Amino acid sequence: MKTLLIGINAKYIHPNLAIRLLKKNTKYPVDIKEFNIKDNYLDIVNYIINNNYNIIGFSCYIWNIEFIKLILNELINKDIIIILGGPEVSYNANYYLDNDLCDYVIKNEGEEAFDLLLSYLDNKFNINDIPNLYYKNGYTFDKLVDLNNTKMAYDLYDDVINKIMYIETSRGCPYKCGYCMASLDNKVRFFNIEEIKEQISLLQAKGAKVFKFLDRTFNANKKNFLGLIDFIILNHKENESYQFEITGDLLSSDIIDYINEKSPKNLFRFEIGIQSTNIKANLAVGRIQNNEKLFNNIIRIQNANVIDLHLDLIAGLPYEDYNSFINTFNEVLKLRPKELQLGFLKLLYGTRLYSEANNYHYKWMDKAPYEIIENDYLSKEDIINIHYAEDSFDHYYNSSIMKNSMNVILDNENNPFMFFHDLGLLDFKHKGLENQFRVIDDFIKNKNYYNLFHKTIIMDYLNYFNLKPKAWWDEKISHKDKNNILRLIFNNNLINIALEDLYKYSLLVNLNNDYILAIYKPNIKIIKIINKDTL
Repeated sequence: MKTLLIGINAKYIHPNLAIRLLKKNTKYPVDIKEFNIKDNYLDIVNYIINNNYNIIGFSCYIWNIEFIKLILNELINKDIIIILGGPEVSYNANYYLDNDLCDYVIKNEGEEAFDLLLSYLDNKFNINDIPNLYYKNGYTFDKLVDLNNTKMAYDLYDDVINKIMYIETSRGCPYKCGYCMASLDNKVRFFNIEEIKEQISLLQAKGAKVFKFLDRTFNANKKNFLGLIDFIILNHKENESYQFEITGDLLSSDIIDYINEKSPKNLFRFEIGIQSTNIKANLAVGRIQNNEKLFNNIIRIQNANVIDLHLDLIAGLPYEDYNSFINTFNEVLKLRPKELQLGFLKLLYGTRLYSEANNYHYKWMDKAPYEIIENDYLSKEDIINIHYAEDSFDHYYNSSIMKNSMNVILDNENNPFMFFHDLGLLDFKHKGLENQFRVIDDFIKNKNYYNLFHKTIIMDYLNYFNLKPKAWWDEKISHKDKNNILRLIFNNNLINIALEDLYKYSLLVNLNNDYILAIYKPNIKIIKIINKDTL
């Protein structure tokens, strides 16, 4: 048997842990090969055929399944045994089996099932004794993998430079969020934390810098959480980052204070799902969330500015109508998070909300990612309007290219959601960065805070670059006037730089009461506001 496990990744920087675990936990020789969704699917088909593989396994997720289907259609009648695994096929196996797209589907965890399936194909095992297996004639039985007997596969991460290292310290989730596939495995099990530490050290030695933990609730086990946090603080290398999904209202203030005191800035990144501040919407999907404690913890984290924080919302939960979602967004944005993701509900096979979809008259895309189109509480138009806000919010706020300008807006707008919605109706994406700045500056021209915003956004723009950028603002200064002003600045000792360098490397902006002076000399950048009364 010549066997290949294929990972189709979202990006080059995202290596696939699942196929490495299957390889590590089988006694049979197995090759692994990774591609990404930007590759030509026919090149992958040719790679399989040209290398004479007769057993192929695919790791299937919401982001790659449509791409994998293209490959599977090309492999029909090619005398190749196809095995599918991963969350995207675990609860929709019959679709792939009935349409002859595969021969076997492994449900959920596959380390034991994959090895035994290869034994069966080698005529050395009974198919009915293989756990978690769908095949043409039915299904065997559910079984959780014993993590104590599961070999870790981090040594199979070979090319680690500039890639995200995915780590799991546990499986399962203690919560039952109705839209999430992690809720289907409520038995939380843990890997040996000391072995995890050893594996992190090995990856550090290889040069890995970014570690993302796959645990759905990393702080579910306080002892493990603190043990690993301590280990990372004591053993981290320069420019490393460790990312965790955290249940925010589970965090205690002493833990937050401990990290804030002991950790260097941005060593840790916490991803916290708020999803909604509407209590009825949360309860409808099985989320019991203490909003007051959650917000207080977020504020505590934000104020110290040590932990990098990412927050999530979901549009489309039951009982969350358009006005309620606007309220959720505006409430959370008062926290001024560094990054806030506006996600849209996806109706995933196997989840409770998928089975209850008719109760709320959900309509959703029939192909991955199965995103909501409408329900009883959000119309199609409502969804489109939220997308407008999401689009501009990502480009202007989450991009962090004009953070000070965003704060001016949030200080002055009573309804930030509608601000970003109306901004999202404009064309701001396709004509360069300076156009993006110009669009929002023009959009605010009639606001009573425009003068402050205009000065701030020019400062943000100038600070973004290390080389002299293109000017997009209307205020222009003739070459002669510029030189005269620069000479005055120099003569008044307002800048410590040679006059000839001022002429050569500076950019000058003439505002109502001030000049903005930007100097981009090699290895030196100076941005300064100079009041005209000082000249």
